[in-house]
Amino acid sequence: MSVRPYRDIYRRTSRKIRVGPVEVGGDAPISVQTMTNTLTGDVAATIAQVRRAALAGADIVRVSCPDEESTAALAQIVPEAGVPIVADIHFHYRRAIEAAKAGAACLRINPGNIGSAARVREVVQAAKDHGCSMRIGVNAGSLERHLLEKYAEPCPEALVESALEHARILEDNDFFEFKISVKASDIFLATAAYHGLAEACDYPLHIGITEAGGLRTGTVKSAIGLGSLLWAGIGDTVRVSLSADPDEEVRAGFEILKALGLRHRGVNIVSCPSCARQQFEVIETVAVLEQRLAHITTPMTVSVIGCVVNGPGEARETDIGITGGGKGTHMVYVAGLPHHRIQNTDVVDHLVGLIEEKAREIEAERAQEAA
Repeated sequence: MSVRPYRDIYRRTSRKIRVGPVEVGGDAPISVQTMTNTLTGDVAATIAQVRRAALAGADIVRVSCPDEESTAALAQIVPEAGVPIVADIHFHYRRAIEAAKAGAACLRINPGNIGSAARVREVVQAAKDHGCSMRIGVNAGSLERHLLEKYAEPCPEALVESALEHARILEDNDFFEFKISVKASDIFLATAAYHGLAEACDYPLHIGITEAGGLRTGTVKSAIGLGSLLWAGIGDTVRVSLSADPDEEVRAGFEILKALGLRHRGVNIVSCPSCARQQFEVIETVAVLEQRLAHITTPMTVSVIGCVVNGPGEARETDIGITGGGKGTHMVYVAGLPHHRIQNTDVVDHLVGLIEEKAREIEAERAQEAA
């Protein structure tokens, strides 16, 4: 097998923490997060949204806890969620204590913003008593006044300084089970801040381009920002922040990780943009395949190429492939080799059947190895 050093990504060395049963940092897989947009007090709606996110692959889900009703609801949400729940706390220390008691796996909080040293100690003690980790969440849009006065505007140095100030508060309270984020909506600001923070500490980093935008624009911005950080080995858990359904954030996160070879979940479709050489409707075929294969979590790669110019070459690198062959028939490849021909009308149904069968084979092999 040929060596491909240009694909190597060397992850930054960080300490490991836990968010419930999910390990974050160290040698743990990079986890994918999202956040609910329901009113947390609406228990049924929040549970339903968390479950849909988990079905899409979310490892961790954050919920907002601005009031007592929200933290009280956590006691019902956490047992039904199926994934660890992070309680999003901003300024009120009692909400953090209530969330910890209600079963939150992690508290998203900036300890410097919740008042006196005594209040911080109470929150830390609650986290220790109930097995909570924390996330220090610095955001360019809500930097502390003294840092804005010092730096005149949000900048990478200000974000890093804010993060380290909050980290020292937890360290002074003998608490080290935390991760840090330094988010901004500006790609250059966010990535520069994360590079600075990665050099300044060994805590696990939660990365994201905050307030990235709608489904298309936000995904593009996040792919550029998060992709560059992950390629540099920075990032232990990710959220793609979109003005869209939380499920879409999860899917986008996995697609970014999949593209970098950092984590594989589901079918990776390699497809051509189509042109006049195509021998079947590539765009429509891929759109339908993505919908019909969404239930498959087994990692595999499928190529869908409309003609024979690049098709055979792409098929050699995939588990299953199809190439437009002309005269209403197309060549299907299995394990990189030509396998059989099919008629034009059978493309989608035939491929779905082959892919589902391949997924069953892979899962059976895994089960046998694990036995």
